Formats: sequence, structure tokens, C-alpha cells
Amino acid sequence: MSWKLDETVQTSAGTVAAGRLGNGPALVLAHGWPWSSFSWHRIIPDLAGRYRVHWYDMPGYGQSEKDAGQRTSLDVQGKIFADMLAYWNIERPIVIAHDMGGATTLRAHLLHGCDFDRYLLMNVVAMRPWGSEFFDHVGRHVDAFLGLPPHIHRAVVEAYIKGAIVNDIDSRDFEMLVEPWLSEDGRASFYRQFAQADERYTAEVEPIFGDIRCPVKIIWGEDDPWIPLTRGKALHGLIPQASFETLPGIGHLPQLEAPNLVLSRLSAFLGGD
Repeated sequence: MSWKLDETVQTSAGTVAAGRLGNGPALVLAHGWPWSSFSWHRIIPDLAGRYRVHWYDMPGYGQSEKDAGQRTSLDVQGKIFADMLAYWNIERPIVIAHDMGGATTLRAHLLHGCDFDRYLLMNVVAMRPWGSEFFDHVGRHVDAFLGLPPHIHRAVVEAYIKGAIVNDIDSRDFEMLVEPWLSEDGRASFYRQFAQADERYTAEVEPIFGDIRCPVKIIWGEDDPWIPLTRGKALHGLIPQASFETLPGIGHLPQLEAPNLVLSRLSAFLGGD
């Protein structure tokens, strides 16, 4: 497997696990919730044939540190994305963002001065309102969920992840998405993400989406059960300079549901290299 996490980076939000592969222009992948950099593993080999691809698990996610007193809200994640670019000594990367990786990288670009060469947003959290009724419920009752027996917690995680996907994915891929949340610190971090979610961190950047300083493309799985296509179209309305394409029959996790289709759309956008 080309994806691996063989770098350890000390950040203000804890230890971050990271990796990179390939040669060429710098390209950075930003995952979302409740995913990890593993979610990119099926498109990394192709991208690494043309780019120097960088990825990391956000603090509180995947193989990165999950500490009980840790803040991992979107304001923190935006700063850590900027810090990771500085660690890798990257000044103008191509950035591909999914889910809350969208809000994370938008904050890095618009609030922390990170310049991007080109920018692809895929089924991203970027605008209010976001989060389901279940999301809000868990955030209000974290202590009750922390007390669930391990087998019931696993069932919650599995059901939550399945709720995002409309096409079959490899069973091993599914297990790798679930596994980081099953340890003791993983379980606590899983529910902590609900508690720390706050729409003000997207509200701060929504009014300045028109100030994005690079070419932008938005792609959206048309059948996304979490963030419907209408939200993607609304986002496009706030970023009028962006191009916009849909992925028919695809849910919230295009990079695992239809990696070849994602790569074809990426190639069309990045083909100027």
C-alpha cells in the first residue's frame, strides 16, 4: 500500500502522523470527519506518479494523538494545516479537500495566509447549517455515549460511517475507517469531535469565499446522504469563480466509492501541469 504514516510531527495540538510520496509539484490532501488520511489511499498511487503528495491525520483522528484535554475544533485544524505546510516547507501546494477538510483548508487559506496553486473541494463542510439531528444530539450528551459498552460503541461507529456511503466499498477499507475509533482514546476522541463542533468556525469565512486566490473546482457526489447536492450548489454560488461538477450515483465518500472517477475529474482540473 502506497499510503503510510511514517512521519511524526509535533504540533501545538499534539503529535500528528503524516506521510508523503512521489515527485513533482506539491499536492496536499485534507481529510474530514470521521475519516483519516487513509480515505485517500486509493488515489494516492496515481497522484504520486505526477506530484509530491502529502497527507496527515488531523489531531484527534486516525493515528494522530488523541488526548483527553485536546482541542480539535475547526479553528485549531485550520492553524494545524498551515503549520503542516510550514513543516513540509511548501509555499503554494495544490490542495484537495474533503468533508471538514474543506472548512479546515478554507480557514488556512483565507485567515492564515496560506497560498494554494489550485484548489479542489469535494463534498465539503463549508457553510452553515451543518450536522444532522443525530450529530447535534451526540454533542449534547457526550457523557452518556462515552459510557456505551465497546460492542455498542462499535455498532454506533459502523452505522454512522455506513450512513455516508451509497456504494459498496472494500470491506477492508471499511474496517480501516472504523478501527481508529475503537481504542479507549479513539472512543473518547470520536465523541469529543461532536462536542467541539461549532458552526461559528465556518461562519467566520463564509462572507469571504469570493476572496479565494487561486483556481477552484467543486465536485460533489450527487447522492450524498450527509451534505446534499443543494449545499454544493449553494457553495458554488458563494464561490462564483469556481467550476462545478457532479458525480452521478456517488455518496459522501467519492474517493473510496469511485476512485477512478475522482481521478479522472482531478486530471481534467490539474491537467495544466
